Amino acid sequence: MSNSSMLQISDQFDHFQIRQHMAKGGMSDIYRAYDLLNGQEVVLKIPDRMSIGDPAQFERFQRELEVMRTLNHPAIQQGLGSGRYNNTPYLVTGLIDGQSMREIVRTSAPMPPEEAISLIRKIADGLAHCHDHEIIHRDLKPENILITSDGQPIIIDFGLALTKGAHRVTYANLSAAAGTPDYMAPEQIEGHRGDQRTDIYALGVMLFELLTGNPPYTGDNNMVIMAQHLKGAIPRLDKVKEGISPQIAAFVAKCLQRNPNDRYADMHALIAELDNLDAIDVSILERATGAAAAAPFWRSPVFVSIGSAILLLIIIVILALILQKIH
Repeated sequence: MSNSSMLQISDQFDHFQIRQHMAKGGMSDIYRAYDLLNGQEVVLKIPDRMSIGDPAQFERFQRELEVMRTLNHPAIQQGLGSGRYNNTPYLVTGLIDGQSMREIVRTSAPMPPEEAISLIRKIADGLAHCHDHEIIHRDLKPENILITSDGQPIIIDFGLALTKGAHRVTYANLSAAAGTPDYMAPEQIEGHRGDQRTDIYALGVMLFELLTGNPPYTGDNNMVIMAQHLKGAIPRLDKVKEGISPQIAAFVAKCLQRNPNDRYADMHALIAELDNLDAIDVSILERATGAAAAAPFWRSPVFVSIGSAILLLIIIVILALILQKIH
């Protein structure tokens, strides 16, 4: 079978029988399946038809499997294996009985602060485990968090994860700035690989969304949203939503700092603040939120355009003088 979109209930893919089409990810279809060899119910991730021919897709799956096998934590999805069937790579993961955090946001946000913070605290604990093993997720968003019936969040989809010593992988259907615009840190938008502070930024965005029902930056298209992450005012959470304490607003503001050096140094420092919210310094709300500072004129598009034109004119004049001397 060469096209994962053709898979229907009861179809057999390798030694798996398809039970349900669960979701469509950025480059993959995700199925609930029955392993005919061991009788276990699993999740199959199979690339969509647009990326089946991309040789990097198999490496993406291999990296994701390596990550999940490296980690052992209640907040991390379990990786079971990978393979190829009819030249199509696939990934096998454990089946999680839960619902997407996106559904939680849709039905329950804005959430009471204590509930939202409890959920984010558990996710942060899983991320700290990742970071301790030098693994950065880099694509945190509600779609990549599943919540079990007992309230345990589980982080999934490590396809964009950065691991120690990993080289940059380019996917045919993925931009160089990898991630999802609503949750991308400024350094990701600028094309940098990011580090654990990149995950901290995304965690702050998700807490903002749980508390208000919307991410901090919205727009008509991805370009507008990314521009706001780079240049827009950092919203002051306690002014956006009534009932939010200045301490929680200060915590979110620190996560959303554009300069990674101004965020929490690591996930353990973030967790320490979450566990002592009353002691958070709220002065950041006055100096790091509100209207964004205007860019100096020398960095403006007008100045750059004029400067480029003048430089080109100077080069042309110099070349003309050189040619005149030669002749």
